[in-house]
Amino acid sequence: MGKLKDGVMKRGKTWYYVIRVTSPDTGLSKPKWVGGFATEDDAKDARDEARRAARRGEYVDRSAITVKEYLGDWLDAHALETKPRTLAGYRWLLGQYVEPRIGKQRLQSVQPTTLTKLYQDLLKGGRVDGRPLSRATVDKVHAVLQKAFNDAVKFEGVLSTNPADRAKRPRRTARPSVEVWTADELRLFLGLMAHHRLRAFYRLSASTGARRGELLNLRWADIDWKAPAVRIRGSVGMVEGERVEGTTKGGRERTVSIDPDTVRELKAHRRRQMADQAKVGEAWPDTGHMFTTGLGEPIYPDTVTQLMGKVIRAYNTPDADHPENAPAKPLPHARLHDLRHVHATLLLIAGVPVHVVAERLGHSDPTITLRIYAHVIRTHAAGVAGIFAAAAAKSEPANAEEDEGPEASALVPS
Repeated sequence: MGKLKDGVMKRGKTWYYVIRVTSPDTGLSKPKWVGGFATEDDAKDARDEARRAARRGEYVDRSAITVKEYLGDWLDAHALETKPRTLAGYRWLLGQYVEPRIGKQRLQSVQPTTLTKLYQDLLKGGRVDGRPLSRATVDKVHAVLQKAFNDAVKFEGVLSTNPADRAKRPRRTARPSVEVWTADELRLFLGLMAHHRLRAFYRLSASTGARRGELLNLRWADIDWKAPAVRIRGSVGMVEGERVEGTTKGGRERTVSIDPDTVRELKAHRRRQMADQAKVGEAWPDTGHMFTTGLGEPIYPDTVTQLMGKVIRAYNTPDADHPENAPAKPLPHARLHDLRHVHATLLLIAGVPVHVVAERLGHSDPTITLRIYAHVIRTHAAGVAGIFAAAAAKSEPANAEEDEGPEASALVPS
């Protein structure tokens, strides 16, 4: 056994250090031995860092827990306070991209460079087939790790600092412009849906900007026919093949006004649903959902997504026997979520304040709306100068030049 010198000594083939740490609970200091270092310099560097952490009251005991073990415990601990769909997304990202690469590594040995290299490897060939992973997905991995390691510092006490805070993140790419349907294209699509039993769903989607899961979670009790308005209280998602209901994306309820045409469409939808219920009889499940199958069961979320694509493709595909019926102009492809973008874009073009649009969409902060629809605002800001000039001209003094005086007039070129 070696001799202890300035808190460092050699035992067998490895080096150890010892420091005194004061317990915040008792005020007593005790020696803390930490070993397993390959060289004397490694032990000294770790000793110095431990001393600084101890002076700050941030010393963390040595732990052998691995990244995989910690992340597994962290996910389990958050199961009750995290929405099932969000939690499932965390599990998938960590199990797919993090645990196979650094899962066996000791948690306390993870450095910012460890995560920087992880992100670089994922960008180069993170997919199962070896192809590059998108920057957006790598950014999601970083966000989950940052949250998990932050809890390891603040609540679990197994890390003194969060390595994700200093890791070099993938460079963010500019958000692509959101290309959406025009008002004419929206009317065309709603016309194509006019004879489908779920036409009210798409009408409500376009007229409120609500998300798919929020609409499928609606009950008839959520409609205020007098206002008229719809109260959005929760959302529906699929987790491991099961339909799960939870809170909205932002966790907040909101009330969104609806127009008279949408009210009429919803009333007609209610009458059709009641007719279906009369046919089914006692077998009809009394869930109160606004949008159901013909047998009263809640709708599977992908049903409404896929139906929209099918209707657009059918319209754009000419009938081989009747080529003359082909549309003069095809309807651009759009996703169900794009109806949300149509709603926001048309409101912004019409001059509705951004904070009002943000409230309808359920954005927690209007800056989110500004970021997503910045190009829309820029495009329609060109005429703002003219609007200001016209408004200012109405209040301009009749004899403006006389009020300026001879000196001011001399400065204006003729």
